[in-house]
Amino acid sequence: MSRAQEPDQQGFGGLDRPPPRRASHATLHIAPYSGHFLPQILELALRAWAPVFTSIEQAMEAEVYQHCHPDWRASQRQAVEAACTAEDTEAWVALDAGGVVRFAVVKLHAAEGMGEISMVAVDPHQQGRGIGTALLQHAMAWMKARGMAVAMVETGGDPGHAAARRTYEKLGFGFFPIARYFRKL
Repeated sequence: MSRAQEPDQQGFGGLDRPPPRRASHATLHIAPYSGHFLPQILELALRAWAPVFTSIEQAMEAEVYQHCHPDWRASQRQAVEAACTAEDTEAWVALDAGGVVRFAVVKLHAAEGMGEISMVAVDPHQQGRGIGTALLQHAMAWMKARGMAVAMVETGGDPGHAAARRTYEKLGFGFFPIARYFRKL
């Protein structure tokens, strides 16, 4: 069993408490990012991306994975905080009565007329309920209102990113194949 596949002692995906309850559309609210959401966003991102990093680990050569992701949790915490607080990005959260259930970050590339959805995550226990779709539609409307003609999002081709790909395709994003190769030197 690989390091990423080892079960945690509590059974909560490495967290010290059970996952939050499922959101309902009746209680869902989209709000702009505020610093007080950051702890919930960080916790959500790590829960959401744990299966993604397990998938990446299985898809990559072990030495390459260890080099690229020696501590993915620490690097993702830093990346999420940087993305949410950067002056050139906008971020939103989807909230229900229990707190943050999804977040998205957008960066505008005005010269190209393109808005980039640079980071998204949905609580794994909330997937398949349309929360991600609603938040991404909100982000795309915001981009369009600022004069962007194109929206772009990148994701992985591995099994851990399958749910994300389905959401983007459902929203009408067209797939553009890009190949990225790695080799340990």
